[in-house]
Amino acid sequence: MPLVISIVSVFFIVISILSFCLKTHPEMRVPVLRNATNLPLESNSSWNLEKQKTQPHEAFFYIECACNAWFTFEIIIRLIVAPNKFYFLKAPVNIIDIVATLSFYLDFLLTKLKQESDILEFFSIIRILRLFKLTRHSAGLKILIHTFKASAKELSLLIFFLVLGIVIFAALIFYAERIEYNPTNDFHSIPVGLWWAIVTMTTVGYGDMAPKTYVGMFVGALCALAGVLTIALPVPVIVSNFALFYSHTQARSKLPKKRRRVLPVEAPRPKGPKGPGVPGGVGPANRRMNAIKHNHPPGSLDAKMARI
Repeated sequence: MPLVISIVSVFFIVISILSFCLKTHPEMRVPVLRNATNLPLESNSSWNLEKQKTQPHEAFFYIECACNAWFTFEIIIRLIVAPNKFYFLKAPVNIIDIVATLSFYLDFLLTKLKQESDILEFFSIIRILRLFKLTRHSAGLKILIHTFKASAKELSLLIFFLVLGIVIFAALIFYAERIEYNPTNDFHSIPVGLWWAIVTMTTVGYGDMAPKTYVGMFVGALCALAGVLTIALPVPVIVSNFALFYSHTQARSKLPKKRRRVLPVEAPRPKGPKGPGVPGGVGPANRRMNAIKHNHPPGSLDAKMARI
C-alpha cells in the first residue's frame, strides 16, 4: 500500500509540473478577444475584434484541480497521522507543499471574483518547487541534500571567495578599461563590471561584455584563472562527502529487511523446596556430586583440593 501511494504521489507531482510548464506555451493558450466594432451611420459596417491577452486552455484548469485535490488530501492525511504536528508544519518540504496548494485556491478565488493580479501569478511559480517533494521517494536526492548539508562550510567558503574575487575584478576592469583610449567601453560603472566578473569567474562567458584594451584583457585572463582555481578547491571535499553518504546508503540497502527474532530473557528460578520434580532440585548434576561425596571418605576430597 505505501508503494502504491508513493507512485500516485509522484505521478501527480509530475503531471502538475508538466501542466504548469505547458500552459505557458503559445500553442497551448487561447486568445481573449474583445468586440471593438464601431457602427457608422452608413449601413455597411465591418466587425473589428481586438486581441487583449491570452489565457491557458481550459483543460489545464481541470488538470490542476485534480492534482491539487490529491495534494490537499495528502496534506490532511499526513497532518492527521503525524505524531508531532509542529514538526510537520515547520518542515521545509511541507511548507512548500502547503503554500503551493493555497496559492492555487487563492488564484481560483480571485479569478472567480475577476480580480486577477500579476503579482499573484508570479508567486504561483512556487508550485514548481513541488519537485522537492520527490526527495521523499528518491534515495539519490536525499543523498544529494545530505551532501550539501555536510559540505555547508566548504560551500560558504566558496561563496565568500567568489564574492571577494567578483568585487575585486569588477573594480580592476572598470579602471583598466579607462587607462587607454577606448571609445567602445562597455564598463561604465563598477556594478556593471560585477556582472562581467560573475560570468567570467564561473567560466560561462556570454560575450555581451568584453575588455577591449590590453590591460583589460590581462585583468580578464587573471579573473578567469582565479575563478577556475576558486571553484575547483572545495570540489574534492564535496565529492568525498557524496561518496561517503552513497556508500552508507548502499550498505544499508543490502542489510536484511526482515527483523531477527529476539529470544526472551529467561525468568529467574523460584526459591522453594527442592525435589526431583522441581526445577533446581535433585537432577543429574546434583546426583553426580552426591555420588562423588559418598564414595570418598570425609576430609579426603578437601585434602585433594588443598594439594591442587
